Amino acid sequence: MKIRKNDTIMVISGKDKGKKGKVVAVYSKQNSVLVEGINMKIKHIKKTDQNATKVGRVQVSRPLNISKVMFFDSEKSKPTRLGMKVEGKKLLRISKVSNKAV
Repeated sequence: MKIRKNDTIMVISGKDKGKKGKVVAVYSKQNSVLVEGINMKIKHIKKTDQNATKVGRVQVSRPLNISKVMFFDSEKSKPTRLGMKVEGKKLLRISKVSNKAV
């Protein structure tokens, strides 16, 4: 997977199409990413002894399939694909739009 934690992404399909956000977590086995503020769902929380303050309906972010997001190139302000390039002994991620290392 070429998208990593703390990358800025843009949603390219679904109900949140066009929104940008920061990747919080990457789940490689499920092929999904968790993006803050995107794919919000309502979770009902019951009152317990440990959970006295957060009671009722709470909005939480849910994981989003990796095929619905693209890396966002802030230099060109466009979503882009990522490629790989070897420089010396390092493997770099390259933006296909700007041809620069990410």
